[in-house]
Amino acid sequence: MQNAMYRTHYCNELRGTDVGRVVKLAGWVKDVRNLGKMFFVTIRDHYGVTQLSFPSDSNPQLLERVATLKPESIIVTEGRVISRGDDANPNMETGEIEVVVNQLHIDSLVRELPFQLYDENLPKEDLRLKYRFLDLRRDKLQRNLKLRFEVMQMLRNYLADQGFLEIQTPILTASSPEGARDFVVPSRMHPGKFYALPQAPQQYKQLLMCSGIDKYFQIAPCFRDEDARADRSPGEFYQLDIEMAFATQEGIFELLEDMFQTVTEKLTSKQIMQLPFPQIAFKDSMEWYGSDKPDIRFDMKMIEVTEIFKTSTLGFMANAANQNQACIKALIIKGGASQSNKYYKKLEAFVKEEGLAGMPYFKFLNEENIKGSIAKGLASDTATKIALLDALKKEQNTAGLKDGDGVIFFLTGKNVTKAKVLKVGGKTRLAIASQQGILEDNLLAFCWIVDFPMYEEDEEGKWDFSHNPFSMPQGGMKALDEAIETGNLATVLAYQYDIVCNGIELSSGAIRNHRPDIMYKAFEIVGHSKEKVNEQFGHMINAFSYGAPPHGGIAPGLDRMIMIFADEPNIREVIAFPLNQSGQDPMMSSPAALTQEQLDELHLLPFVPPDR
Repeated sequence: MQNAMYRTHYCNELRGTDVGRVVKLAGWVKDVRNLGKMFFVTIRDHYGVTQLSFPSDSNPQLLERVATLKPESIIVTEGRVISRGDDANPNMETGEIEVVVNQLHIDSLVRELPFQLYDENLPKEDLRLKYRFLDLRRDKLQRNLKLRFEVMQMLRNYLADQGFLEIQTPILTASSPEGARDFVVPSRMHPGKFYALPQAPQQYKQLLMCSGIDKYFQIAPCFRDEDARADRSPGEFYQLDIEMAFATQEGIFELLEDMFQTVTEKLTSKQIMQLPFPQIAFKDSMEWYGSDKPDIRFDMKMIEVTEIFKTSTLGFMANAANQNQACIKALIIKGGASQSNKYYKKLEAFVKEEGLAGMPYFKFLNEENIKGSIAKGLASDTATKIALLDALKKEQNTAGLKDGDGVIFFLTGKNVTKAKVLKVGGKTRLAIASQQGILEDNLLAFCWIVDFPMYEEDEEGKWDFSHNPFSMPQGGMKALDEAIETGNLATVLAYQYDIVCNGIELSSGAIRNHRPDIMYKAFEIVGHSKEKVNEQFGHMINAFSYGAPPHGGIAPGLDRMIMIFADEPNIREVIAFPLNQSGQDPMMSSPAALTQEQLDELHLLPFVPPDR
């Protein structure tokens, strides 16, 4: 509905069928073109743009006012729609018409802008965030915020149709001993005590399961005192929080896969690479991709070849294969044989920067003809060459080793741990994909990472939870007892899973440990007494003891989801008012000091900087 005082149409509405109509338009001045005897002005609102014209025979006072306009001034206009004829602009929704203005009201004549909104070279991020209200006027950010709304609306509708209830959980809650740093809020009524802002509604949603709610969801604000990254906003973020009673891991997977398929097909032009989403065991993900959040849009797995080189005559490779925590991984680069030496030097420099000594490699022309840094050594070590090529050919379906088309290079090093090799290998395969331009922006490669180990051993031989201590161990109490009996806690796997898309982790989830006896045992294994568990999580144990259904859930990050759908490399581009990388808001000047009166009311002492 329009308010005729300001406008009869939005700036994207008028077409050739409106020629002859008298209309009102209101909005921001996008640009002003002074052609000497006449002016053209592009007016913009949230919906689009329209060209306004001010002919040379217009009222002289009207032309004088137009001459004073600056970009981003707010104007209200009235005029008649005419056809642009042969001058129509096919790139504008309203390009077949223009409005000849006879009345112009300048509501706001702005001063000089701190930066140009339509300049391809944007200013530094802090300047953009200081004037975020201006920055948000840019078309791309308007589209991103609209997409964010549409995704949230569709998620709500989808889950409501599946029988979920949207329930809000508290923002002021208790600090948790697990997870990231809390943001805390001092209590005025309870001096010396603090609330914490929720890192996630995890405990509340599990308590809702104990309350008889069958399917819960919430688009939940979450708060964590973490450093910023390109895919992580410092301070606060939103997640689609989901929990289901009497749920299985596969049931949750089916729900999420259908939900993402629905949103992707209805709101984007992107394609999901594979349905159902592939399920990759954590161990395999680390061995193949060097990461528990792999980008599987391209097929380049690391291939285990350590055993092959243990008896090799290539001294440095044999030494690497026989050292403590030995690991040698091979990567096949499709089409790599045609690359120049400069390509390999650049790749070797990358590997060295990441901490490995170098990058042994050979070009595979055919079985009898290989070239490269270790080609000569392999030619004289027939047994190793045959075993190596056999191992690589077993990966034919995935790695695609073909005559004249492949380069095999190796990740290893002297006194380098397996963990280091895997980490560098994961980064290297991404660097290769980027260099070769094989990452398809329009493809969404979702996958599930499953079978996380429940426990991990540190360098000092101490066992601790590797991921989420509240996940149900696969096999329940029996699995824990057997692990204790054998002394091998590494065999215990959890019903813990991550959903990953294009190398970005969207969420962790789990089938929860809802049994007090299993929870006590799980914590006892890592040295937590029953008393300590009761002290920290007594309210959960208490609720579970009154009858908790088996339950599980997940909480995909909404901001990351939008970032992927919008093809944005930085998460702050899909958030209306984000903090900067230092966790500050340059526009609102937060965080800020409190007044002495506020400090007194909260029973807090002023901050005193340490002596330097």
